[in-house]
Amino acid sequence: MEKKIVIPNTELELFPIGLGTVNAGLAWDGADADRIFDAFLYYGGNLIDTAHVYSDWVKPERARSERTIGDWLARSGKREQVVIATKGGHPDMTVENPDLHVSRMSQEDMQSDLDSSLQKLRTDYIDLYFYHRDNTEQPVSELIEIMEGFRKQGKIRYYACSNWSTARMKEADEYCAAHGYRGFAANQCLYNLGYKYMNPMEDDTLAYADEEMQEYHRNNPDNLLMPYMGVCSGYFHKYMAKGAEGVKGSPYDTEGNRKMAERVRELCEKYQATVSQVVLGFFGQQDFPCVPLYGPKNVEQVEEVMKTLDIPFTKSDYQI
Repeated sequence: MEKKIVIPNTELELFPIGLGTVNAGLAWDGADADRIFDAFLYYGGNLIDTAHVYSDWVKPERARSERTIGDWLARSGKREQVVIATKGGHPDMTVENPDLHVSRMSQEDMQSDLDSSLQKLRTDYIDLYFYHRDNTEQPVSELIEIMEGFRKQGKIRYYACSNWSTARMKEADEYCAAHGYRGFAANQCLYNLGYKYMNPMEDDTLAYADEEMQEYHRNNPDNLLMPYMGVCSGYFHKYMAKGAEGVKGSPYDTEGNRKMAERVRELCEKYQATVSQVVLGFFGQQDFPCVPLYGPKNVEQVEEVMKTLDIPFTKSDYQI
């Protein structure tokens, strides 16, 4: 696995595993958060991924993940050592019955989210700012111009997309090329070891890195794939620990993934590796660069996954 991934035509050099923070402010905060962030940097990490909506579904605090990161940045003074990625425009999760199909991607919505993110994170700029969802009723031109406006204001360095289709990314690329813009620097979607055999998730607003999208990333290295759900929502961990009973009802629980789980077991034995290391090692064997996001529960898990890069996995390891 490469020790550094450079996004072409940017100044961004990333460690090949990003720190996911959906649980920041919930599972860990304060001194515990300091230890996790500091350990991540100690082992070479630099990309910290969050979103303005994390975790608004737990009341009463809003944007607690960004607040937790901002608290650490203020205490540590390490802003220049990290690449901060955050996302705006997610549907409102604070209402009684959230509807993920109600878009919040207008100029006003995005401006409000971005300004609030900057305040929560206690920073003057975001390194990589994402549209968290897409609204196909809004022209790509409008959405790109909103991001270009933020860039020109100096509030963001680069912009990106999450849960966009390949067709919409291509449309955005064409618009940016015609107007002399760099365009999207990254794309976040669901991709992992169990993706190929899984059933669809309940949330139909999520995008998957299907064969078409994978081909897009092979041909478009300027747009880096940043897969989320990198450890398959713990499917292989649960299968290894509890067998079929432990994964009943999971969208990953298919015949193909049960076979893959046995392969994971073999690889754990072959390399004396953990399940997390085997599952994350998959990303280093792709024929396009990608930086998966991983959300740890503690410092020990940070140390564990960062050692994934030292294990000589091969592409054939993941064939069943």
